[in-house]
Amino acid sequence: MTSFGDRILGLGLLVLAVVYGWAAQQWPEPFGGAEGVGPETFPTILSVVLVAGSLYLMIRPDPDAQWPVGKSALELSISLVVLVVYTLLLEPLGFVISTTLAVGTLSWRMGGAPLKAFMTGLVSAVVVFVLFNYGLSLSLPGGLLEVN
Repeated sequence: MTSFGDRILGLGLLVLAVVYGWAAQQWPEPFGGAEGVGPETFPTILSVVLVAGSLYLMIRPDPDAQWPVGKSALELSISLVVLVVYTLLLEPLGFVISTTLAVGTLSWRMGGAPLKAFMTGLVSAVVVFVLFNYGLSLSLPGGLLEVN
């Protein structure tokens, strides 16, 4: 991939960021008024960060960038599949289980020992779940672990 490829990627990510940011603004305001960091603000923050990263790629591309080949391309493909499966399992399994599986698998593929990788996934999932559900009042799907 050349610097031209970085610019094309940056443009694609910029379009994604603008569409995502626009979609975040279309969500209805929650009952009781807007929140400090709620379902509208958080995606907007993500969109702004993605816009900044996209513009950086377009303005200052890497002149020596190369397409990944061989094992690197395979690992990136596996990572992409893991992230797609994660999005599909998020609702039915819940945040903690699906995040444990995704982070654990990605950590393992990056060279971590399987037990440590999945423990990292579990700890990460529980910390983020508690932070979002109880600290920020942003409910994440409970899935199989949901208590009624």
